[in-house]
Amino acid sequence: MKQQSPEYLQKVKVVLVGTTHPGNIGSVARAMKTMGLTQLVLVDPQTEVDGKSFALAAGAADILNNAIIVDTLVEGVADCSLVIGASARSRTLPWPMLDPRQTGLKLMTEVANSPVAVVFGRENSGLSNDELQMCQYHVCIPANPEYSSLNLAMAVQTICYEIRMAWLSEEIIDSSEQYPTAQQMHGFYEHLEQTLYQTDFIIKAHPGQIMNKLRRLFNRARPEETELNILRGILTATQRSIVNKSNKD
Repeated sequence: MKQQSPEYLQKVKVVLVGTTHPGNIGSVARAMKTMGLTQLVLVDPQTEVDGKSFALAAGAADILNNAIIVDTLVEGVADCSLVIGASARSRTLPWPMLDPRQTGLKLMTEVANSPVAVVFGRENSGLSNDELQMCQYHVCIPANPEYSSLNLAMAVQTICYEIRMAWLSEEIIDSSEQYPTAQQMHGFYEHLEQTLYQTDFIIKAHPGQIMNKLRRLFNRARPEETELNILRGILTATQRSIVNKSNKD
């Protein structure tokens, strides 16, 4: 098999949200290193990286020493153009789904242009709906439905294996599209919501599911960076028009 640039694997972030057990952090570091991934991000960890973490890392201490700790998922994936969230549960609002193999291929296709991330949630409850809505895709591991119990490190190992297999694959074609980062998309959604309130399209007392459905729409459509700039321009022009009309009145 033809190997892609090693830099590709180094640009894939494994993001853990709200992890409660220090041993799980160490086991995840070990799972990552066996597959050549190096970037571990801890979002609002509920435990410290301690001796148990290093013991279970079993030689992957460098991953733990270089782990980045942030308060929110927004910070953790700010520079990523593609974010895929692990979800074992069906949601009220359906989201584009990938299996682990598709996840590896998708990440490797886009990593040439910018960092990408795969996000794993809390041991007991996974990712919240708000956190999952920050992801363009969700990934579900098709485990035995009669016994689908996977611990955090097992889930990370499964996805990291597929990332590595995609990296080794000759089928990968680098994407030439420049997609906006998660931070840019976050700014767009805030701008969009503000504009919809100003136009009374959304009533503050009864916002409903409008923004959630719009997030799903734009995550599914995946506008490129230049297209997002056009959308932001439309929103700015709309806001300016509202202000001008208000001044005339």
